[in-house]
Amino acid sequence: MKIHEYQAKRLFADFGIPTPRGVVCRTLDEVGPAWDELGKDLCVVKAQIHAGGRGKGGGVQLARSGEQAVEHAAAMLGKPLVTHQTGPEGRIVRRLLVEEGLQIRKEFYVALAVDRSLNQPVLIASAEGGVEIEEVARERPEAILHEPVDPREGLFPFQARALASGLGLEGDAATEAAKLFQGLARLFATFDCSLAEINPLVLLEDGRVVALDGKINFDDNALFRHKELQELRDRDEEDAAEARAAEHNLSYVQLDGNIGCMVNGAGLAMATMDIIKVHGGEPDNFLDVGGGASVERVTEAFKIILEEENVRAILVNIFGGIVKCDLIAEGILAGVQAVELKVPLIVRLEGTNVERGRQLLRDSGLTIRTATDMSDAASQAVEAAG
Repeated sequence: MKIHEYQAKRLFADFGIPTPRGVVCRTLDEVGPAWDELGKDLCVVKAQIHAGGRGKGGGVQLARSGEQAVEHAAAMLGKPLVTHQTGPEGRIVRRLLVEEGLQIRKEFYVALAVDRSLNQPVLIASAEGGVEIEEVARERPEAILHEPVDPREGLFPFQARALASGLGLEGDAATEAAKLFQGLARLFATFDCSLAEINPLVLLEDGRVVALDGKINFDDNALFRHKELQELRDRDEEDAAEARAAEHNLSYVQLDGNIGCMVNGAGLAMATMDIIKVHGGEPDNFLDVGGGASVERVTEAFKIILEEENVRAILVNIFGGIVKCDLIAEGILAGVQAVELKVPLIVRLEGTNVERGRQLLRDSGLTIRTATDMSDAASQAVEAAG
């Protein structure tokens, strides 16, 4: 789950991470009073969407008067903002953050993420903040500092000091930065984050260290432990089909192809998409119905897949283990009848009671193509999709 910058900064404050003063505005009428409340000669009007690259897309604008702030806000509110992360359709801007301008001396990059190779969180920092960190990692990997974070103990003081020193900070600024790094590590662990990023972290002319931006992603699998985070969810920023799938315990990601996929198990789903590509096709989605492929879940999966206009064929690839193949076949038949399927359906079943399941599909009287293995299934799906 993602949250907005202004929400991330509120969480930052709870963990001792300094941020600029700012006011959230949902209407144009709120922008002028926000400028007056901040009482600064320079403010920044920032679009609030769940995507990076806002500055390059025109979603971050400097304002030197209340009138100018309102002009910038009028150009953003209610309009799509296109960045490299939104795709060409962009995201509609429904909130703005009007924030005080600061005198910046230096920008840095700081983030916490899970390093799968180490099986633990790692704090990443670089003296080259405010830019695409991917470019820095690719072109100058030596410019990025890494400190592993103990999930139980957090970031140790000596590690925090080493990072501050590695960024070239000294004196009080280094002390402030070290405390900030430890606060970010506590936040990350407290809320089961998958990412906590500050880009840029800034050193001001007056010597303070401040989080100028904030991005936090939470691990969806741990949200049951954090009911208080649910109120931070912005449904308008989420893909409607993905949100609906989550309500039915389906793992769904929309892609750009024309072959709908329904599979049980994430690994099998990935392999199914791969073999479709091998045969020259393009998967329309990743959809994992899970181990318990019930009639209701399969029916909802069919509905979600068929809502995509690009779908020209559907490939169902199910391994019957916990749920036997004959029960899965009954679920598929019920789902097909419920949605009035009008595109070719290819089904590959394997596992317990597989012959019984295949027989049910053959005897159904419905137009369902069966496949004996994954390669056969993918080949038929690609041919059916044209």
